[in-house]
Amino acid sequence: MRMRSALLRVMTVQCAALLALAGAAAAPLAAQTPPPGAAPLSSIRVTGDAKVSSRPDRVQIDIGVQTQAQSSEEAASANARQLETVLTAVRKAAGPTGALRTVSYALNPNYQYHPNGGEPTITGYTALNVVEVTLDDLARMGNVIDAATHTGANRIQGIQFTLKDPEAVRAQALREAAQRARAEADVLAGALSLKVLRVLTVEESSPRMVPLRAHILAGRAVANAAVEAPTPVESGTLDVSAEVALTVEVGPAAR
Repeated sequence: MRMRSALLRVMTVQCAALLALAGAAAAPLAAQTPPPGAAPLSSIRVTGDAKVSSRPDRVQIDIGVQTQAQSSEEAASANARQLETVLTAVRKAAGPTGALRTVSYALNPNYQYHPNGGEPTITGYTALNVVEVTLDDLARMGNVIDAATHTGANRIQGIQFTLKDPEAVRAQALREAAQRARAEADVLAGALSLKVLRVLTVEESSPRMVPLRAHILAGRAVANAAVEAPTPVESGTLDVSAEVALTVEVGPAAR
C-alpha cells in the first residue's frame, strides 16, 4: 500500500508538471489573440522593389584546349603539352593577382556511325581541358584572351562578370526596396485619411543578380604598328534587384 501511494503521488506531480508546461506553451498564442471585444487591427500590405546597377570588378574566363589523336594516350599527352604552353602565357598576361583553376577535363572516343546500322567504329579520341581564369584587373581581359588563343587555346567557353563584394550591392538593393515599400504605405494611408502606426511584418525576396552577356570582338591590327590590339570585351553593368513586402497597422489620422 505504501508503494502504491508513493507511485500515485509521483504520477500526480508529473501530471501537474505536464499541465503547467502545456499552459506555458499556450500562453504566447493567447497573447497574440486580441482580447474579447477589442476592435480588429486595420492593416495595409504593400510591396516595394529596387534595382541597383554596379560596374563589375571581377571577371571569370573559361579557356579550353581541345586535342584529337588516334589513341587516348596521344590525345591526353598532346593536350597536356598544349595546355601547359597556354597556361604559361595566360599566367604572364593575368599578372600576379590572376587565379587559375581547372573546372573540367574530358577524354572521349570519337565514333563513326554507319548508315546501315551495326556497331559504331572508334576513329580516335578527343581530350578537352578547361581552366577558369579569375581576374580582378578587368583591363587585362583582352590580353589574357589573346595570350590564350595565340598559344593554342581553341575554346573560350564563357566570360562571367561578378563582384568582389556582392553583399554591399545586395544591402543597398534591400534598403531601397524597403524605403519604397514604406513610402507606398504612407501614400495609401494618407489617401484613405489614415496614418501608419507600426510595421507588423516584413518579408524580403532574396536579391537576384541579372547575368551579363559579354560581347567579344575580334582583335584587329593597329594602324602603323607591328602588334595586334588586345581583344576588346564589353562588360556593361551588373544589376541586382530586390523586393520587400510590408504589412503595416493603420489608424485614423490626427485632425
